[in-house]
Amino acid sequence: MEHPVLFLNVLFEKLGLPVVASAGEAKTFTQLVLLPHVTYTWVVMALLLILGAMAAKRLEMVPRGGQNFFETVIVGIENFMIDITGEEGRFAFPLIATLGFFILVSNYMGMVPGFFAPTASINTTLACALIVVVYTHIIGVKFHGVKYIKHFMGPIWWLTPLIMPIELIGHFARVLSLSIRLFGNVMGEELVLAILFFLAGLYLAPLPMMFLGLFTGFIQAFIFCLLSMMYFAGAIEEAH
Repeated sequence: MEHPVLFLNVLFEKLGLPVVASAGEAKTFTQLVLLPHVTYTWVVMALLLILGAMAAKRLEMVPRGGQNFFETVIVGIENFMIDITGEEGRFAFPLIATLGFFILVSNYMGMVPGFFAPTASINTTLACALIVVVYTHIIGVKFHGVKYIKHFMGPIWWLTPLIMPIELIGHFARVLSLSIRLFGNVMGEELVLAILFFLAGLYLAPLPMMFLGLFTGFIQAFIFCLLSMMYFAGAIEEAH
């Protein structure tokens, strides 16, 4: 979806930089780098780095204020993940937390006028999905070595020719499932908000949708992380 006004696009145009709305229009590497989903990804990363630095600036033995809030959130996510993956999956927590915060902030960024949600681009969601699926198999090899292939062979050896293609298709489908679900929901929300702003922006009609967006943005980040945890747990457990 092409936004009528994007803050960074206006800024780049004032600076004389070539800006395009889609990768199909890009003719130079600079234009590709300045695509909205790329530039606003940098904004999300900068925000997360600033928040992380602020949260870790003054750590105290007895947490209070912002430190208490962030510790509660981080510990809650970690405990929830361990309930799904078991203690063995604790090492993957930094990846899950990073993806969760990145997707959540990206989803919410699209609700700010003049900004673009990076997750409203299939390129961003596909990149996140590929990270999860590839790392799932890295975990499987780490825990089981060559025996990890048993996850694709089924419970009985003579069923392997039937089970293995199905398993491989299922694992490739995880990429589509993670990426398209997140992209479709965020893009749909952005389209509805854009239409409401265009038709009745002066009459506060978009506000109910924006409040709903706060909820759905969190749900989409939660579902992405939950599915990722389940994939990690499946790679850690023994094949049957």
